[in-house]
Formats: sequence, C-alpha cells, structure tokens
Amino acid sequence: MDSNRRPENMARITTKELAEKFIDEQIGLIRKQVGDKKVLLALSGGVDSSVVAALLIKAIGKQLICVHVNHGLMRKGESEQVIEVFKGNLEENLIYIDGTDRFLDKLTDVAEPETKRKIIGGEFIRVFEEEARKLTDVDFLAQGTIYPDIIESKGVKAHHNVGGLPDDLKFELVEPVKLLYKDEVRVVGSALGLPDAMVYRQPFPGPGLGVRCTGAITRDRLEALRESDAILREEFEKAGLADKIWQFFTVVPDFRSTGVRDGKRVFDWPVIIRAVNTVDAMSAEVPEIDWNILKKITDRILAEVPGVCRVLYDLSPKAPATIEWE
Repeated sequence: MDSNRRPENMARITTKELAEKFIDEQIGLIRKQVGDKKVLLALSGGVDSSVVAALLIKAIGKQLICVHVNHGLMRKGESEQVIEVFKGNLEENLIYIDGTDRFLDKLTDVAEPETKRKIIGGEFIRVFEEEARKLTDVDFLAQGTIYPDIIESKGVKAHHNVGGLPDDLKFELVEPVKLLYKDEVRVVGSALGLPDAMVYRQPFPGPGLGVRCTGAITRDRLEALRESDAILREEFEKAGLADKIWQFFTVVPDFRSTGVRDGKRVFDWPVIIRAVNTVDAMSAEVPEIDWNILKKITDRILAEVPGVCRVLYDLSPKAPATIEWE
C-alpha cells in the first residue's frame, strides 16, 4: 500500500484516548526507523512542526536537533514562546538563529508580493542548509507534513521551505503526522501537553508578517504592524473572541494619511483590522464585532503604536477579496 495514502479504515483522531494510541504507535515506528541516529527538524513554532517536535522528543529525546530561524517577520512573542516551550526539553539541541537583519536587508526596497515570498523562502532554505552542513552526524530530516499537504502537492510538501534542501545532504525523511488532518494534529498536540496557544495557533503564512506589511517592508512600519497585531490578539482574547473567529490580524499598508496629534498635523500610517470566519478557506465571511470592542482596540492602537493615525476594519468577504492582503 502507498505509504502516503491514508487507510480508508483509519479512525479519525477526535479524543485524547485515540491521540494517545496514535502517539504510542508513532513512538514505536520512529524508534524503529531512526534507531540511534540523529534527526534534524526546522521548528517554526507552527502547529505541525511543534507537534512533530514534541512527538520526537517523546520518542528519541536528545537525538532530536531543532533549528528555529527567526526571520524577523514573526508575530510578537512567537520566537520567545518556541524557546520557552522547547528549550527545557531540548537544552543544547535547540539551535536558535536570529536572522532578522539578514532577511530584512534582502527585502530592502522589494515591493512585489511574489518576489518577497521567494526571497523569504529562499533565504530560509539557505540559513537552514548552513546549519545542517555544520552537523556531520545527522541522517534524518523531520518535517511537519500533514495529509492535505500530500493531497495538494502530490507527496511533496512544496510549501515547506525545508523541502528545498540540496539533494547531496541525503537526509531520510521522518514524517510522523503525514496521514493526519489539521484538526487531528491539534488533538495529538494537546495529548502531548503542548500549550493551547501553540496547539490552536491561527494559520500563519510562511512569509509571516511580510505579507501583512504590504509593499516594500520598512522596519518602523513592521514594528507598528507587530505591536498593533499584539493589541488586537490581546483584546480579542479578553473579549472571548479568540476561539470564535477563525483568523484575525492587522495590516499596515505602504501609504500614509493625514492626521492630527497634539494639535499638529501628522502624516502617519493606517492600521487595518482583518477578521474572517471560514470552513475551508475557499470562501470567508467577516464577523460583526461589538462596537465597544472595536473602539477599545482602536483607542489602544492609536495611543500605544507610534506612527499610526487611523484604524480601519476590513469588511470585505472572500470572494472577491482574499483573506491575506498580499
């Protein structure tokens, strides 16, 4: 049977008991495949790679080496969360790379969205390759491939940057959740003891905030984006909306508008709030948010985020709009 084909009689993992059974089975399979060899994993902090990391730690412990690359386009506190959750378990086997300057320098004056995506993806591969070549005793590469990736890319997780590593590295793949859907991966993550903030992390594009800081990215506008997004997430959490809205974030476009601050005219950026509900991401609707919640978010962004003079709420459904702005 094709190892990339999900068995028709495979039970959906919907409970902790089923997740624990899956974990026990995978621990055995991982140990059989890996033996006493070492495994390398690009740990982004997303749901899939985090669950794979936790599963491999349980199976092979210090034989796992994780590399977390901060490309400078993460949301506020995300890299810190990865270090906090995994550093205690991995100790010296967690390699943290702060590539902020390297990535942002490459993106200077680059405004075309697809070009930005290619630069970010390509640079990630180069950083990860550099780290991989420093390690001479690693035989396996773990990936957070899940079943929709196989269906959509015919067995190759093309959208995962580590999929572009040079063939001469000759890694054998370890993909323990490749037959699971996203909701099943979350159940397994909870059973492994990962925090809810990581297990139920919202979908986040590979280029990160790079596609929400539209046009050519500047560091000051990127910081305004990061801070406004953090305020939105904090206030939605307080209002009990974080688990009721499928995805929400802010966008800071590459244009300014006239405003007034301290009685003087300013020329600052707008912040756009984007929130959508969807089942399959093929179409999406915009939820009605209580006015008082929106007003509180607006007041905080205008008071706490430098360089911003307007806050807008994007009312556009998909279609004709897309969920992301770029």
